[in-house]
Parts: sequence; C-alpha cells; structure tokens
Amino acid sequence: MSDSTKIDFIYLSEQDMIRAGVTDMPACVDTMEEMFGLLWQGDYRMAGSNNDSHGAMVTFPENSPFPAMPKPTADRRLMAMPAYLGGSFCTAGVKWYGSNIANRERGLPRSILMFTLNDVETGAPLAHMSANLLSAYRTGAIPGVGARHLARKDAKVVGLLGPGVMGKTVIAAFIAVCPEIDTIKVKGRGKQSLDSFISWVTATYPQITSVEIVDSIEEVVRGSDIVTYCNSGEVGDPATYPLVKREWVKPGAFLAMPASCNIDEGMEQADVRKVLDNTGLYHAWFEEVPKPAHHTIPVIGVRFMDMVAEGKMTPEQLEDIGKIIAGEAPGRLNDEEIIIMSVGGMPVEDVAWGTVVYRNALEKGIGVKLNLWESPVLS
Repeated sequence: MSDSTKIDFIYLSEQDMIRAGVTDMPACVDTMEEMFGLLWQGDYRMAGSNNDSHGAMVTFPENSPFPAMPKPTADRRLMAMPAYLGGSFCTAGVKWYGSNIANRERGLPRSILMFTLNDVETGAPLAHMSANLLSAYRTGAIPGVGARHLARKDAKVVGLLGPGVMGKTVIAAFIAVCPEIDTIKVKGRGKQSLDSFISWVTATYPQITSVEIVDSIEEVVRGSDIVTYCNSGEVGDPATYPLVKREWVKPGAFLAMPASCNIDEGMEQADVRKVLDNTGLYHAWFEEVPKPAHHTIPVIGVRFMDMVAEGKMTPEQLEDIGKIIAGEAPGRLNDEEIIIMSVGGMPVEDVAWGTVVYRNALEKGIGVKLNLWESPVLS
C-alpha cells in the first residue's frame, strides 16, 4: 500500500465550526470581499452551462400518484449548490440543502445544511462540515461588504425587518463595517423572535444604545441610514412581498436586501442606484424561470431583471458590487444618493468561507479525522 492512495478528511460538527471561527463576522466580511474580487475577474465556476447557476433543486409536484412523495409546501426544497473558487482559495465544494418550514414544529431550523469541501486536482474530500452557521454567516456578510462600500460612513440607524437568524448575522456584518451604528429599529412577527433578538443584541453589542420595536414596514424604513429585509414568506405574488416606497427612504440610505422584497415606482427611478451581488447569477436565474421572474424568485435583483425586460431600465444601469470592490466603478458618490443592493446568495460564498474555516481547523487540530480508504478497492 502506498501512502499516495490514502485519503483522510475531517468532519466538523457545528461546535467544531464555532471553534474554528465560523462566527468571526469581521473575518467573514473580509473573505467575502476577497471573493467578490475573484468573481469580477471571472476566477470562479458555478453550476450550469453559464457557470453562474445558483444550484440544482429537487422540486415536488402538487399532485403525485405516490402517497409518500413530499408536497411542495412552503420552503420545502432539496438542493445542491456546487462551486469552484480560484485565487488564494483554489478549492471546490458543494452545499447540500434540505429545507422545510414545518421543521420549526419539531424544534429544528427551517433548513439543515451540510457542506463538502474538495481538493480541486483529485476531487478527494478535504472536509465534511455542518453548514448552518457557515451559510448564515456568509449570507449576513454580503450586506456588510455592500455597506462597507455603499453606506454612509456615519451611518447610525439600522432598520431591520425580520429578527431571525439572517437578521442577526446581517446586523453583525453592518456593525463590523459601520462602527457608529447605535440604533436598531426592528419589526418581527412574534414576541419570541423579538425577545431573542433583543437579548442577543444586548449581550453582543454594547454600542447599541437603542433597540426600538416598530409595527410597520414604513417605520422600519423611515429615518434609517441602512435598511435590510430578512423576512421569510410565501413566494408567487410580488404584491405580497414587503415593499419599499421611495417616500419612506431617507436621502443617503443604503438598502441591502437578502430576502423577498418589492419596490414602488419611485424606487424604480434611475436616480436610485441598483447594485447586484453578481450580475451573472441574475442572468442565470432569469433564463431558468418563467417570466416575470420575480414571481418565482422574490429577491429584488430579479425584479430589476424584469424591469430591463420591460424596458423600464437598461442593463447598463445595473451595477455589480465586484466591479465596485475592484475599483473599476465608484462606490458611494455623495451623502444624498439612495442605493439598493440585491443579495442573491451563491455557493462560491460557501466555498470561500468554508475554505477559511477548514484551514483554521487544520491549523488548530479541530475536527474528527475520518478515513475514506487506505487504498481504493476499485481503481
């Protein structure tokens, strides 16, 4: 037996992931910024013939002849999200995503995620890791990267719709890049999630001097320097998605939207800058679903794609955060402009943060070493 055929990998539980730094939001924001630079250069690959697909989803029919087949209930999905990322990462990986809103009745998170990181040369596994925190932190970090480049430096007030997991990680990212934030206005569905959010803020961020619970989306937006919608809800009718009205929005506000969102005609106007986290992702989505695409995919960037198709804006009016980070396009131009950024989420983000956490774990001897084989039976 030669050592060259032996393959070991490490398994990282959720607690291992925490010890390896998965919840280090400032580091995660920096990692996501580095990733965006590589995306802009093109040093990455995702699924599909366009190399930009979000992933491949198993969907279930409304009526199946098989009684045991799952029904297409809210957030019921099984999805594989593969990607390769170059630069200092040079790794590939896939997030496997199981989701069902009914999990909450069992005391489980809506989504249960695993991530496998692979060596690009051989395809051998490097790590198999719990990915709920990985996914939550990389998702939250993206609005933070946006805020670093597009929010006013003196931003103090954040308006948050949805105080759940995503709401917490997005707030953590904003605080990492905008140190003057001292006020959060939050709207949630129930007392439990609001209480949990307030306890978390109080324990984690002493610089937040005021957490104000508000009753309407309008109050979330009005007077806020930074606005984010992190809610979940039914998809299908954009009229039911949380709205942003221009008259609510403070001059100079930055809006980062990683969840369902719609905008009024005032926000559609050309003087509101519209930024995407990766232009290719939205083109891929737009190709993959029926039109108008916003009925199927509720993130606001997909509405921008529909607006281009409807002749309401030109493709050139859509900006790419990678281009801004690369210094090839300007960030915030003045203290008055309103900027809205769509956050779609991409498997390259999991690869980037997963690689950093994996390398931390190796360095610190964290995780359980598992053997795939000493030498393969079939070769």
